[in-house]
Amino acid sequence: MPKIIAVETEIPPFKITQKEVAEFARNLFSGSFKDIDRLLPIFDNGEIESRYFVNDIDWFSTSHSFQEKNDLFIHHAVEMGTRAIEKCMKKHNIEYEEIDAIFTICTSGLATPSIEARIMNVLPFSSHVKRIPIWGLGCAGGAAGLSRAYEYCLAFPEANVLILSVELCSLTFQHGDRSKSNLVGTSLFADGVACTVVSGEDSKLLHANSSPLPTIFATQSTTLKDSLDVMGWNIKNDGLYVVFSKDIPTLVKNWLRPNVEGFIHAHGIDLAEINHFVAHPGGKKVIDAYIEALGFDESMTENSMNVLKEFGNMSSVTIFYVLKEFLESPCNKGDLGLGTALGPGFSSELVLMRWE
Repeated sequence: MPKIIAVETEIPPFKITQKEVAEFARNLFSGSFKDIDRLLPIFDNGEIESRYFVNDIDWFSTSHSFQEKNDLFIHHAVEMGTRAIEKCMKKHNIEYEEIDAIFTICTSGLATPSIEARIMNVLPFSSHVKRIPIWGLGCAGGAAGLSRAYEYCLAFPEANVLILSVELCSLTFQHGDRSKSNLVGTSLFADGVACTVVSGEDSKLLHANSSPLPTIFATQSTTLKDSLDVMGWNIKNDGLYVVFSKDIPTLVKNWLRPNVEGFIHAHGIDLAEINHFVAHPGGKKVIDAYIEALGFDESMTENSMNVLKEFGNMSSVTIFYVLKEFLESPCNKGDLGLGTALGPGFSSELVLMRWE
């Protein structure tokens, strides 16, 4: 079965504390909400302490055109994506010609030619590498990338697939949007980049690893009908406007457990047998909803919560930051892991793993 052999991340240059963002939001939104002080506790209640961005906080104090923001997206995505890939390849002794396919996951910027094509002009990948850009899956995109890489490696057992996830959510910020959705988004979203390598069971790269690594053995994608207004983007002349329903935690509580149980029971596994919960931390309320819906102890979401506190919600990238925490922690051979992420659609991506 395909195995996750490497995860590396790239952190943007500007660290901004949640207190700084809350004060920025007070100044920006106070003219639109007379009860702004009643709304600002969302910045504390989310338990995010810091986030990282490609621009400093002063950049957000003025409006920027869609073109300017998207040009910045392409520039930083190529620059940071290149560094993340270089770090991953060097640290794990992977040669560029050993990569057979690149899946690029993104929702926060547009590029044609896509980001991996631009990076191929910087790094010495084979000119025959398969390029599979995936756009629009939002927070579920990272888990979906793992699923699609798993399927590719099932079809080609000797293959090595690189997943590049790039989300620069800050560049979608709409200075003129004074909606509650934008206020909530301002309290949550951040920038980040991750590079992950998944190898088929006959890959030569597997011989270099002796410690247990997560082997993917099942995945499931699910989309809830008539839920298009739960999360996503409204695309307007000046860019991407966040759609973020207050009902998301309730949907998680009511919809996730039967979805998860149907999936894992089909593979002869009960929730009590899951050792590691590799969950995309959409926010503190979403993590609480995971715990309530699945009956997990709080300790099962510790890695997700740690990533949320330090980095915020980086959309599709975030689950890779969480996965990296597990790869750098002692996991026992035979441990079972469940990867979970929710995204626009409203949708879920589930990934079953066993450490082998």
